Amino acid sequence: MLDIHLIREKPDEVKAALARIGEDGRVDEILALDARRREMIAEIEKMRGERNLVSKEIPDIKDKNEREQKIAAMRALGNRLAAREEEARQLDEEFEWAMLHTPNMPSGDTPDGAGEADNIVIGEYGNKPEFEFIPRPHWEIGENLGLIDFERGTKISGSRFYLLKGNLALLQRALISFMLDVHTKEHGFTEIYPPFMVRKSCLYGTGQLPKFDDTVYRDAEEDFYWVPTAEVPVTNMYAHEIFDAARLPVLHVAYTPCFRREKMSAGKDVRGIKRGHQFDKVEMVAFTKPENSAAMLEQIMVFAEDILQRLELPWRRLRICAGDLSFTAAAKYDLEVWADGCGEWLEVSSISNFRDFQARRCDIRFRTSPEAKPEFVHTLNGSGLALPRVLIAILENYQLSNGRVRVPDALRPWMGGVYFLG
Repeated sequence: MLDIHLIREKPDEVKAALARIGEDGRVDEILALDARRREMIAEIEKMRGERNLVSKEIPDIKDKNEREQKIAAMRALGNRLAAREEEARQLDEEFEWAMLHTPNMPSGDTPDGAGEADNIVIGEYGNKPEFEFIPRPHWEIGENLGLIDFERGTKISGSRFYLLKGNLALLQRALISFMLDVHTKEHGFTEIYPPFMVRKSCLYGTGQLPKFDDTVYRDAEEDFYWVPTAEVPVTNMYAHEIFDAARLPVLHVAYTPCFRREKMSAGKDVRGIKRGHQFDKVEMVAFTKPENSAAMLEQIMVFAEDILQRLELPWRRLRICAGDLSFTAAAKYDLEVWADGCGEWLEVSSISNFRDFQARRCDIRFRTSPEAKPEFVHTLNGSGLALPRVLIAILENYQLSNGRVRVPDALRPWMGGVYFLG
């Protein structure tokens, strides 16, 4: 959530920032609602003060008629006050709705651009494999080896679900354990195993709601939502809490399955396991002082890239332009891995700096001393990494001419002696 004081004091600056992501007109709506709301509050306080003053005077009025007139007047005032309070409640809801639907402002160093086509490729790393045969896509490799079962996945859950079997299921588990171990033992993160279902308020806190209500899964009877990412429960761990500044930064990493309503279109995205309603992900989440968040964004990116380097996969780094930022991000990098079988770059990590946007919604603050006024922390996250696209890259880049797939050297300690799939 944006700072209402910033919107009041520097509306043109906020307008210019939001215009970079195509959000024209939002500031004027918020300012109009805010002005009406403040006027209403002042009027209500004046009416309450008058009622309290006269109510104290009534017991001392000796004249019966005068006392009854005052009582009648106070009843009428009470009715008007109740009507005003209801108007104020509705106005508060409109104001809150407008604030909750307003995206974050892009950082000053985020490049301009209208959309995905304007993202900047900063560099490509690693070597793309060279094959003496025509490389196959992962869906052919998995089915030929009997390690991916699309038919039974669809039978038990519907379209866009699948089963991983045998050593491919082991490889998926090995990847998760490998990434968690690297992030905790070498990168300084504390592992969290969070609930996979959260309250609705948690999704408001991290910004998935209310804007993306149609992409999340929910329980039909209770206030539970299946997590779209571990960012949601891990960030909300500290909702309505105040950190001691000496404790910052706080770094957490978590594995969760992730549940999202994918809006698939016809074409190559419907083949294989690239897009699905359920997928696994290891997520890094950081809480920092505001002055350190820009450096933390770069550090989280390095941690994610370290996983790709160890897996010896070809990858590239992109700086995301203003027009392609997520609703909550002020600055963002994407990491994409090359998949030779389907011949495309696949996003495996988005690393975002939200600044104080989520902290305001979750009320997460820090205090530099016991006497100091609390300030909002900055929150960041990054996939470290997202499956199944890493799995796709391994299947397609490590495939052999005999149909088998070589296990990356970095994963062998987690594979129980399995060096090849198939």
